[in-house]
Amino acid sequence: MGAAMLDLSMLESAPKACSRQLPQDLLPGVGASTSSFALPQVQDIDAFERQVVECVKPAHGTTTLGFMFQGGIIVAVDSRASMGTYISSQTVKKVIETNPYLLGTMAGGAADCSFWHRTLGMQCRLYELNNGKRITVTAASKIFANYMFQYKGMGLSVGSMIAGWDPQGPGLYYVDSDGQRTKGQVFSVGSGSLYAYGVLDEGYTWDMSVEDAVELGQRSIYHATFRDAVSGGTVSVYHVTEKGWTKVRGEDVGELHYKYYKAPEDHPCNGNLQL
Repeated sequence: MGAAMLDLSMLESAPKACSRQLPQDLLPGVGASTSSFALPQVQDIDAFERQVVECVKPAHGTTTLGFMFQGGIIVAVDSRASMGTYISSQTVKKVIETNPYLLGTMAGGAADCSFWHRTLGMQCRLYELNNGKRITVTAASKIFANYMFQYKGMGLSVGSMIAGWDPQGPGLYYVDSDGQRTKGQVFSVGSGSLYAYGVLDEGYTWDMSVEDAVELGQRSIYHATFRDAVSGGTVSVYHVTEKGWTKVRGEDVGELHYKYYKAPEDHPCNGNLQL
């Protein structure tokens, strides 16, 4: 199937007077320097923008997961940053510690996730100062989803989980750059999420112990990094309770490989088919 051709007709003549109004209230206290900007002179501006985004959109990958159980919430992530086949970092911190009781995860564009989680942290702190109490997980996830919805279709790449504990109990939400906001008990986000789901679905039970839950989160991320080339680095595991979050593990996937499979023939990919 041939690649779609961009409409470059706007290069054939000088741009006409055409503008699009910018929203003035995207961020509190931040004003736009101009109220309009010139648009490409093409027949279908929406189709043109979609094609351009696909041309410049970098390929990226990650694996993050979160699940609730009787002992709280487990959040586990890898630490590899990549763009296409290029691995730019093995030490990215993909868990954003919003406050002592609230965590966010990064999947998608690192800059997009990092900026908007910092903005969310600012809003959560302002809420606490104005109201004398911590913001709820529900409210924090709603603020984040509102930011995403305001910029829907503008090129953001965000797939995050918001996990935390408030007076109402534990909360776990998935929010993405389309403005989708979903409450649930088990989520995995990123290019390696399908592999992580395979391990989670097999081992997850609500009444598991804390040690078993931590091990399940770590093992799920490890197996995703083994199958997904753009996930890797270090597996970090956080445990969230009514006392706040605690980072309980941070191990390199290379060391985990030999921990789970001490002999090469023990690994499923090297197993012999038994008929």
